[in-house]
Amino acid sequence: MKVQAAVLEELGKPFAIQTLDLHPPKEGEVLVKVGASGVCHSDWHLVTGDTRHPLPVVPGHEGAGIVESTGPNVNLVGPGDHVILNWAPSCDNCFYCVTGSPQLCETYVQSIWAGTMLDGTVRFSGKGKDVFHFSALSCFSEWIVVPQKCCVPVHKEVPLPIAALIGCAVTTGIGAVIHTANVKPGSSCVIFGAGGVGLSILMGAVLSGAGLTIVVDRLKHKLEIAKSFGATEVLISGGQVIEEILRLTHGRGADYVFEAIGNEGIQEQCVSAARKGGTIVFAGIAPQESSIRISSSMMTRQEKTIKGTYYGSSKPSQDFPFFADLYLKKKLDLEKLVTKTYPLAKINEAFADMVNGKVSRGMIVFNEKK
Repeated sequence: MKVQAAVLEELGKPFAIQTLDLHPPKEGEVLVKVGASGVCHSDWHLVTGDTRHPLPVVPGHEGAGIVESTGPNVNLVGPGDHVILNWAPSCDNCFYCVTGSPQLCETYVQSIWAGTMLDGTVRFSGKGKDVFHFSALSCFSEWIVVPQKCCVPVHKEVPLPIAALIGCAVTTGIGAVIHTANVKPGSSCVIFGAGGVGLSILMGAVLSGAGLTIVVDRLKHKLEIAKSFGATEVLISGGQVIEEILRLTHGRGADYVFEAIGNEGIQEQCVSAARKGGTIVFAGIAPQESSIRISSSMMTRQEKTIKGTYYGSSKPSQDFPFFADLYLKKKLDLEKLVTKTYPLAKINEAFADMVNGKVSRGMIVFNEKK
């Protein structure tokens, strides 16, 4: 079938809207009509080269849609199901899956980074050549073929743009709080970054009963949004921010510090912002060869813990429905996360707005007019 998709052909170039051939699903695969796809820095890393990936590629990893049809031996979803798309499918059998970390599944890793399906082939083609998938999904296409393990059914009352948010930002952010850090009631939290993931971390901290939530960002309008999500304090980022955090935490630093940007300098600040015995969680995706400087003596003497969180240390098959239920029960105000929606034709405008800090989360909505 012919589909419209956003294609990245070269590093540093704009996305090009192209007509591609999408080949039908094979065994264990599903054809999905995409309803919405979030605009996230993880896709922008493909443009900058901070994430290395075969090109040309159809990006997009935060999405939701409706199952159109299935290939043979699909038993998890059927036509008409609304699904949240999972960019970290799991096999349920490898070491990481059976030990409780399906987000780290080793079965799908090689094919995901190769930009292919599990059998080593692709389902997109255009201009006489293969076009690669991103994160097993490629949500910046009006139709996609994905492994069935990428599809998590969701109640049809959940709007597809909200379901898409659950597919990445919400799960990564809230999961970082409740799974990776296990934030305790009454504790203090600092969150660097007030984008989609940072605001989701804030929502998780509020849900967990944190007593003090400090949000740091370079843009005042994003800090105003953070206040509406329950931040008790907001700070403009800069050289003085550690001093301000210490002032707000009785000179000790915070119990938990989260980084939702993927910036090495900010990550180093996070270590300084945590109290002795505190926990630092990196949720932002930094360039692949990045590194930070920390004092090994300080880590020993102050017993600080640094953790990474991938997909919020979550189990998508369980956590996606859980977060959707919280939304339906009005315990998560996810509409406020979406600052602006765009049709696929305006995807370059959407990413420009993201890079320039105009939006907390932009959303490509496929039924919007050009």
